[in-house]
Amino acid sequence: MEKSEELKQIVKEKYSQIALQSKEQNETSCCGSGCCTTDVTNIMSDDYTKLQGYNPDADLGLGCGLPTEFAKIKKGDTVLDLGSGAGNDCFIARAMTGEAGKVIGVDMTEAMIEKARNNAEKLGFNNVEFRLGEIENLPIGGSRVDVVVSNCVLNLVPDKRQAFKEIFRVMKAGGHFSISDVVIEGELPKNIKEASEMYAGCVAGALQKEEYLSIIKDVRFENITIQKEKVITIPDDILQAYLSEEELKTYKNSNLGIYSITVYAEKAKECCGTDCCK
Repeated sequence: MEKSEELKQIVKEKYSQIALQSKEQNETSCCGSGCCTTDVTNIMSDDYTKLQGYNPDADLGLGCGLPTEFAKIKKGDTVLDLGSGAGNDCFIARAMTGEAGKVIGVDMTEAMIEKARNNAEKLGFNNVEFRLGEIENLPIGGSRVDVVVSNCVLNLVPDKRQAFKEIFRVMKAGGHFSISDVVIEGELPKNIKEASEMYAGCVAGALQKEEYLSIIKDVRFENITIQKEKVITIPDDILQAYLSEEELKTYKNSNLGIYSITVYAEKAKECCGTDCCK
């Protein structure tokens, strides 16, 4: 697999292309719609349309869960969405936190930030803002946010431990997160692990489930809970682009599991020492 900066460039290029398309265009270019393709970015998405605050212009059919549905957002909260894309989760969060609250979206793709800002302007929201930046180095001061959400993005971050450290840093004491992400149990085939399209599609960069949860614990989050879990099935049309017929049989007979999990965790309400809330 490529080095960290090369991986980030792969993700930027892929999601810049997606930003210029509508949800319908994205869906008709992926296996989730039933056609033959090697694009895996849309096969995991859930239906947002019944959630308050939903805006179709901000829904690109991406993601692997509904983190805002589980995020326990209250009126007046400051909410941070990591990998905010066209603003879908931000606008759902805004409906929950209300005009007294604030929602900040961070994305490293310029085209996504532009699309999200245009959507916010059309909606007339003055308490939703979008900042260009990377999750491993968030453009936000320490102890500023009550709730962090993210939807199928942290698996795209090369240094996931640093990402969770940054989440801890910007979160207020007593704050919490609800993050939907992709994890695995078992071993991915070598050809899939090394495919840039499968990395950008949220599969090749996924951690082992136990390692993912262990990082969250090591960063000192508490009350770690899996709020939702679902199996991700990659269609044969995608797998055949990377695996031979024999390898595909082996893959299907293996104990490999690919899952979307929505994880909740909290930052302690009170410091236990001089540096525990940093």
